[in-house]
Amino acid sequence: MYTVKRSEHNPILSPLREHAWESAASFNASPTIYRKKKYLVYRALSEPDPLIGPYMRTSQIGVASSKDGIFYNERALLVQNDADFDKYGCEDPRVTKFGDTYYVFYTALGGFPFGPDNIKVAVALTKDLKKVDEKHLVTPFNAKAMALFPEAINGKMAAMLTVNTDRKPADVCYVEFDKPEDIWSEERWNAWYANLDSHKYSLKRAEHDHVELGAAPIKTDKGWLVLYSHIQNYDQPNTVFGIEALLLDINNPRQVIGRTKGTMLVPEDFYEKIGMVRNIVFPSGAAIEGNDLEIYYGVSDTHTAVATVNLANLLKSMTDTDQCMTRFAGNPIISPRPGMAWEAGGTLNAAAIELEGKIYLIYRSVSDQNVSTMGLAITTDGFTIDERLDKPIYSGREPFETRGGEMSNFGVEDPRIMEIGDRLYVTYTGYNGERPRVAVISIKTQDFLKRKFNWSKAEAISPDYIDDKDAAIIPEKIDGKYMVFHRIGLNVCADFVDSLDFKHPITKCIEILEPRPGMWDGAKVGIASPPIKTKKGWLMFYHGISNKKTYRVGAVLLDLKNPTEVLARTTTPIFEPKAEYEMSGVVPHVVFPCGTVVRKDKIFMYYGAGDSVLGVATGSLAEILDILS
Repeated sequence: MYTVKRSEHNPILSPLREHAWESAASFNASPTIYRKKKYLVYRALSEPDPLIGPYMRTSQIGVASSKDGIFYNERALLVQNDADFDKYGCEDPRVTKFGDTYYVFYTALGGFPFGPDNIKVAVALTKDLKKVDEKHLVTPFNAKAMALFPEAINGKMAAMLTVNTDRKPADVCYVEFDKPEDIWSEERWNAWYANLDSHKYSLKRAEHDHVELGAAPIKTDKGWLVLYSHIQNYDQPNTVFGIEALLLDINNPRQVIGRTKGTMLVPEDFYEKIGMVRNIVFPSGAAIEGNDLEIYYGVSDTHTAVATVNLANLLKSMTDTDQCMTRFAGNPIISPRPGMAWEAGGTLNAAAIELEGKIYLIYRSVSDQNVSTMGLAITTDGFTIDERLDKPIYSGREPFETRGGEMSNFGVEDPRIMEIGDRLYVTYTGYNGERPRVAVISIKTQDFLKRKFNWSKAEAISPDYIDDKDAAIIPEKIDGKYMVFHRIGLNVCADFVDSLDFKHPITKCIEILEPRPGMWDGAKVGIASPPIKTKKGWLMFYHGISNKKTYRVGAVLLDLKNPTEVLARTTTPIFEPKAEYEMSGVVPHVVFPCGTVVRKDKIFMYYGAGDSVLGVATGSLAEILDILS
């Protein structure tokens, strides 16, 4: 598991009006070092020249330097479009220092209108990133995005590139050279292309995906790390640009030994969604800085941005199939009992709280008539159920959670429990067969422990004109008010209330978390269990739903003083369905937690599996916080 964090200084490179050659865009930058100073080699785009054409912007290659790696002030043109093979533009450079020479590979536009026959790879060689010593056309065929390995592989120069980007289907490929001159040898490339299939990496996940090499390979102690662009539904209405990574064998880079399980970055922030071409993140460079991998990427074909990820966590996730939560071998711990009609349809989605050394599980029970009530089970060790009541501890009573004379398809669903003062508050979804609404009941803690289930009057705390679910309360005041999480539509929202009597419904949807299209949580998100207070922030688990209807679990860290601010969010899920009882059931491919308990460093996560039974998984609080920090 890992977390990708965007720089607070993004975008780090933007167009400058005073530079005509980069007045429209400065993006797709590739980082390098010259005399201990950081440089970005990037694509610079001008405004249209009316003497050439009203829409004809020209790309050239710029270079910018920085003393601190944050602000890039000194800028200059490095590669100009002054050769026949690039006279219509030089795009998307990748720079690698090999020996004492910087090799800047770029896309050369040699004709207009643009097409497969005039879009090829070229290379510029420079010793100092100031003056180009020589330029060459590299590929005699349609190709883009080429980058050199920074050291010899078994005595040969090696590179990766994307072939047939404009003929489709495009493929990322591997190539080797005996000497620099081979790089621009047409004869050698024609021989290589004749056996193209033997040089390809298999990277596409679906028929309509498109792939393109991103950054030049980075050497790590686990292998060669390579970022690439993975575009879902290319040339379709629902296209999603994303960034993924490969891990290649250190001695044989033709062999893939690891890969990110899915997309690690998609357009989310405003500068990634608005620009010359909207909704684009495109990996163009990478560097190792301390314990982190820096990911340089172009945004909306306008700016350059950077994000970081802990390198060790990323590499582990690419080669290790395990996640940070471990399911209990004795799962499921609660299943429907024979003869109990009130829970015959499922026992799932339990709230959890520890009181006087025991963990109390208030689970959703579904009858054979599809009526949901709340059952109670108790465990001392967190795994073994010591006691389980034979009757529900709460059933729907109010109009928003009953159905008049009807006897099916209504009830109280998915409880979360919080102790505030001397009372226990249970938030849940009340459903009357027409509209789900957020509701709350409460009880004195001591009455609950004595099994005196004299619940308060149930209050619907969301309006009656909109579907609302997945609610929880932060169990202490934030600036004098209580913060209530809930879900409207696809997003996790929040509102603040003055008091817990909830005589007035929540009225706001302050957006906390939204789906990330193209990622594992791209269809819908909702809160899982109530947030856990830690020294680093409020730790909140959430469920994310993919476009293929798989329910997984992620984590976010919220600011202690202002929990509407998300400090970090896991890029990959911390838990996902794998066991048979999670992959099957009333709704297959589901893990859905509603309750967690922390004992020292151990987190007990109680989750519904397949909308049918209840399981428990455990993990380290410190490990999750470390990944989010």
